[in-house]
Amino acid sequence: MANKSITMVQIRRILQLLSSGSSKFGISKKMLIHRKTVDNYISKLETSGKTVEELLQLDDESLRDIFFYKSVKPVLVNRRYGTLKSILPDIALEIKKQGVTRKLLWKEYIEANPDGYGYTQFCEHFSKYQLHNKAVMYFSHQPGEYLQVDLAGKQLSYVDKKTGEIIRCPVLVCTLPFSKYTYAEALASGCQENIFAALNRCLEYFGGVPKNILSDNMKQYVKKNMRYEFTFQELAYQWSVHYNTNLDATRPAKPKDKPTVENHVYITYLRVYSKLRKQEVYSLKELNHNIRKSLVEHNKTPFQKLPDSRAICFAEQEKDLLKPLPAEPFLVKHKTGSKVHMNYHVLLGEDKHQYSVPFQYIGQKTQIVYDQNNVEVFIGIERIAAHQRSYRRNGYTTLAEHMPESHLRYNETRGWDEDFFLRTASKIGPNAKEVFRYVLASKNFVEQSYKACVGLKRLADAYKNDRFEAACQRALRGTKINYWVIKNILEKNLDKQEIRELTLFRVPDHQNIRGASAYN
Repeated sequence: MANKSITMVQIRRILQLLSSGSSKFGISKKMLIHRKTVDNYISKLETSGKTVEELLQLDDESLRDIFFYKSVKPVLVNRRYGTLKSILPDIALEIKKQGVTRKLLWKEYIEANPDGYGYTQFCEHFSKYQLHNKAVMYFSHQPGEYLQVDLAGKQLSYVDKKTGEIIRCPVLVCTLPFSKYTYAEALASGCQENIFAALNRCLEYFGGVPKNILSDNMKQYVKKNMRYEFTFQELAYQWSVHYNTNLDATRPAKPKDKPTVENHVYITYLRVYSKLRKQEVYSLKELNHNIRKSLVEHNKTPFQKLPDSRAICFAEQEKDLLKPLPAEPFLVKHKTGSKVHMNYHVLLGEDKHQYSVPFQYIGQKTQIVYDQNNVEVFIGIERIAAHQRSYRRNGYTTLAEHMPESHLRYNETRGWDEDFFLRTASKIGPNAKEVFRYVLASKNFVEQSYKACVGLKRLADAYKNDRFEAACQRALRGTKINYWVIKNILEKNLDKQEIRELTLFRVPDHQNIRGASAYN
């Protein structure tokens, strides 16, 4: 085809043939190029003002300027486009604001520039501008260099067995960008304490510590972010010192600064969330157990376009480059004060939960030191109580050794039941067991008879088992059996008297007594 563009190699060959004295027809025949195409390039050669030998000494770029771009006319910049181009950066910022549309921005543009572009051309130029400004940069990650951290936008949930309530849980996702090895965990809440406890378990899962931890601007992690200068939360600093790692944060509103974990949040939806959607779980522990199973399978899944899997890549190329874990995991320690109430409990305000201390400290001021798992109560440097932490709001955690004697005895009744009293009576004797059985059956609700059983038990303790068993034997001969009958027998020492067989009066037979036959 005439005037078809040819390669730089062909141009150099044309120059070599011209230098050797070949004609235009000969060149066309030898190179199988149309004669008009050869004429076109030779005419450009003649207008360059250079000899063939000089052109052969030029590099490809210089030859390209002569043969391809010399005749191209400069593009004149349209005045309307120049005006629009100058305001495109402002338009790109305005379009991000809530409720702002392209139509609205075009109307504002055309009011200021009546001879400007129509809506279609305006949108086309704006789309091209946005496309040029959406270029992304590829990051080359080094093994063990970074751990990227993010809270997933979607939550998981479990069902509280006691109330039937659906408890929603935020999910923390952590990814090593070199190997793409990923960890995920559902949290009781998004508070600082739970975030850093989950990061502890994340590093245990990886078996080491990366050099840097990168997160976005979540408030649990970053206190203040001024684009080029970060101020981290005090707790985050403490955590980083404990694990000997550096803290880093993305620029405000720049999720692409940590693209690997952003992508793996989406992959977590596909490979973890999707498998849990039909599973009904009843505790956070069970939920995380199921997450861990899906996570192991995800990390072992082969890459689609790369060799091996995340697990293999991590084990072979990255794990050994992580720094070793400290001897103990980081524990978030909090301090607060509380006065010992008249119920010998102190209040942990964060959870609205009360913990017991020895009743002798009623009215004294204490200091409570607590972490995710434990609660300790101090007066000065003396620890007076230690409990496992409970998150049940408005609840009580009470140890028996902290209670006064009277409260302890009363509290024992709260654990009594029918079997307890029958077992106690069996140790005394068969008559005592029968009396207890009778008393327990004397009320519409068995719990209403517990106080009477407590009274009987105390009588047995006071008068000893032999006398109590004898009193029960005597009482069982009567028609009424209760606490007061047994007490009366014991107080009047009737249990010590011999039990006589009673001979009931019987009317003698005589002729005035009529039998059944008299009524036929």
